[in-house]
Amino acid sequence: MEILEIIRTRRSIRHYESQPVEEDKINTVLEAVRWAPSWSNTQCWRFIVVRDEAMKSRLAETLTQWNSARSASSVTQAPVVIVACAELGKSGFKDGVLSTDRDDWYVFDVALAVQNLVLVAHSLGLGTLHIGAFDAGEAARVLKVPPGVVVIEMIPLGYAERVGKTPRRKELSEIVFYESYGQK
Repeated sequence: MEILEIIRTRRSIRHYESQPVEEDKINTVLEAVRWAPSWSNTQCWRFIVVRDEAMKSRLAETLTQWNSARSASSVTQAPVVIVACAELGKSGFKDGVLSTDRDDWYVFDVALAVQNLVLVAHSLGLGTLHIGAFDAGEAARVLKVPPGVVVIEMIPLGYAERVGKTPRRKELSEIVFYESYGQK
């Protein structure tokens, strides 16, 4: 598949087959995160691969109430859940000093790595789902994440039981401006 086709056909998968994900495919998606760009090449991301059923259930319990009905089964049903984390104090910093007016640049860096993960997963025939509505502090406690590292996102990974319809996308004319905001 060509990259634009991969981008266009990737979907959020909420229902997974019980078929295990092959180790080489897991390693391939993890290799993809390794090559993502990051602030000054700090590579602040860290990933936890979770296969244990009890641990996945504990992670599902951290989802917010409104998200639990939609995504809890994705976390427990998927053969693998990859948890994206970030080391603080690296992305956005130069020589230990914040060098931007934003102290949350690590979220952007992790997002770049996760985008690599989900696109490569899709190219390998695997489904994923971005899950961000959960108690990150509780997930960190469950996963024994050390101080100075934060949990950003959970990504169920597996073979799709079913794939949803393509959602409507805005036209470029609705989202792109030229020279200044609002200029068509």
